[in-house]
Amino acid sequence: MTETEINADYLVVGAGAMGMAFADVLLTDSNATIALVDRLDKPGGHWNHAYPFVRLHQPSAYYGVNSRKMGEDRLDMSGRNKGMMELAGANEILAYFDTVMRRDFLPTGRVQYFPQCEYKGDGQFRSVVNGDRFRAKTKKTVDATYMKVRVPQVTPPQFEVAEGVEVVAPNRLGAIGNAYECFVVVGAGKTSFDSCLYLLDLGVDPDRILWVKPREAWLIDREKMQPEGFGGPTLVQNMMEQTAAVAASTSLQDMFKRVEEIGGLIRIEEDMDPTMYRCATISQAELKDLRRIKNVIRMGRVTRIDPGQMSLERGKASCPKNSLFINCTADGLERRPKKPVFDGDHITLQAVRPCQQLFAAAMIGYVECTVADEARKNELCQPTPHPDSTADYLTFIQDMMRGQMLWSTDPDLHKWLLAARLDAMTTESFAATLEGRGPMTPEALQTMIQTAMAKVSAYHKEMLAKAA
Repeated sequence: MTETEINADYLVVGAGAMGMAFADVLLTDSNATIALVDRLDKPGGHWNHAYPFVRLHQPSAYYGVNSRKMGEDRLDMSGRNKGMMELAGANEILAYFDTVMRRDFLPTGRVQYFPQCEYKGDGQFRSVVNGDRFRAKTKKTVDATYMKVRVPQVTPPQFEVAEGVEVVAPNRLGAIGNAYECFVVVGAGKTSFDSCLYLLDLGVDPDRILWVKPREAWLIDREKMQPEGFGGPTLVQNMMEQTAAVAASTSLQDMFKRVEEIGGLIRIEEDMDPTMYRCATISQAELKDLRRIKNVIRMGRVTRIDPGQMSLERGKASCPKNSLFINCTADGLERRPKKPVFDGDHITLQAVRPCQQLFAAAMIGYVECTVADEARKNELCQPTPHPDSTADYLTFIQDMMRGQMLWSTDPDLHKWLLAARLDAMTTESFAATLEGRGPMTPEALQTMIQTAMAKVSAYHKEMLAKAA
């Protein structure tokens, strides 16, 4: 075993999507050198463990690194995403990040890449293959792992499993070798949607699917968040319409009613009040098929599974003994505590616009390259934890509008945002409104946003008071 000293301006810990998006901007907007360390053998982070049938739930046009587009900027012509911008799958995403590393990063001569290395802290890391040790002498360390993205393949079930019960991650669905009487999908997030739809695609009768849903979710209609210039409603239009609906509302209940009526939020069960909001998107075709599954258990989270029986937080439920349980309970994007993004010689990558982590990593990279004052950096890059509950939908609206208006007052940042491929919000139409060239005057826009934010703040306090 040896110990080698590494010299670079930045040590980026984590070659997942956020680490790659941050490093990409450093390479584009500065002359910095980078040491990139990751415990996996390929870049792409959690995508290395993703189930094979997963696809992005946002257009590929918003994903990846800023300097290289993902996909072909085309519409899907078949399937449940037909007529909307393409959604990259797991293999395509992994190939993309591998291409970025091999063709864009390494040829610059400014990136040193250390796969299959475990970071030990204080600039030290070691190879998990041969035990060689490295010590990095750098100006700053960048934590690209703070978001702790987890997927079922590498996350054990958070409930007890008795002997004789078969519980698998969604990855195993592509290699089913038995005919099961029942498929029990455990979880209520995007992974559970994908698993249910995959089973339906395999020809499983909806009546043979049992769906355990601890919570119902508010969802985003994917048709309403398409990139500008490709036809159809855009994310900017959607957010402006939602803001207007919030501003016009007279109560918390009225606000959700108005937002749902304009299609800003949708739900699978129309007679169930959602208590969850996690920015998941869905198409109308997906919604229609998920509604075919009628066997739904709503008794809280699973605590234990025995042959023929599930124990849940609010009771027990029976199921056929010949059942396959699909564990979709991993918290892919947990609600992490806020930390200062910039803290001396340490940078912690976090979302600075709700639910747009890669855009956030790229913007943090740009701010690091162009802004000298740390207080100003942190003012521009205020963390926005991933939403979880319906109360978080209110802070989601607030954070979206607050950030957008703040960034528009910085001419250099606003110019960069307009040109940033990963930014779905700062579009020409939004800029036109800010400059008085749109359907609404800048003063009217400002008034609408201020009114909406004031109401959101009041509704949020109301929801927290009821919960207490």
